[in-house]
Amino acid sequence: MARIVVNPRILGGKPIIDGTRISVEFILDLLASDVTEKEILEDYPHLTKEDIRTCLRYAARSYRNEIYLDLEPAT
Repeated sequence: MARIVVNPRILGGKPIIDGTRISVEFILDLLASDVTEKEILEDYPHLTKEDIRTCLRYAARSYRNEIYLDLEPAT
């Protein structure tokens, strides 16, 4: 997780891959849009497979211990 950093002066403080301006959110959006790991690495050769996996681990840990409530519509 040391490759993920937050700096309020870069991308408004979004978590990014250290040494880049590539956000965790961007990598997750690419993966969710069916862009393959291979395609990401071809388009961003300064990234590694481990960077992509670290983004996934970061996202998974971010949702750990979240509490979800069913809300009823206000009448």
